[in-house]
Amino acid sequence: MTTHGPANSQGDETDRLGFLLHDASRLLRKRFEQRAVGYGLSSAQWRLLVRVFKEEGVPQARLAELLEIEPISVSRLVDRMVEAGWIERHSDPADRRLRTIFLTERSRPIFGEMRALATDVFAGALAGLSEEQRRTTLLGLKTICANLAETEMGSTENIGPASSRSGKAA
Repeated sequence: MTTHGPANSQGDETDRLGFLLHDASRLLRKRFEQRAVGYGLSSAQWRLLVRVFKEEGVPQARLAELLEIEPISVSRLVDRMVEAGWIERHSDPADRRLRTIFLTERSRPIFGEMRALATDVFAGALAGLSEEQRRTTLLGLKTICANLAETEMGSTENIGPASSRSGKAA
């Protein structure tokens, strides 16, 4: 178990947030991959497969946006998944430059199994928390995501060194 020392002040808690979120994400991914090894899918491939299940025929470039990874990385990921028979890549009839991604007959039946596996991993991550603590944790994470998404969408709030250079008090 990773610890980051005692949290004695508000600043310490804020400093720990990034580490804790990163550690939790890394450990969830690792646990999922350990459990899913029999399927031959990495967590990145599972994420891509989920996106295609939700939006079959999605353009490959859109997958890169949805997964927040570089287009070349998605291309390589798709190549490996096509070779393994999980997905198919087709040219869009209206625009041959677009490559759209579809499920194969191999991938359709395992989706329920993989979702159940993911649910088990998440349940294990939340073990030991009361129902109220689970709701609070999930609500807190949703709020953090919403706050960060709002900031990412172009908040005009200046923070950090740039605002101190303007001569105004922070």
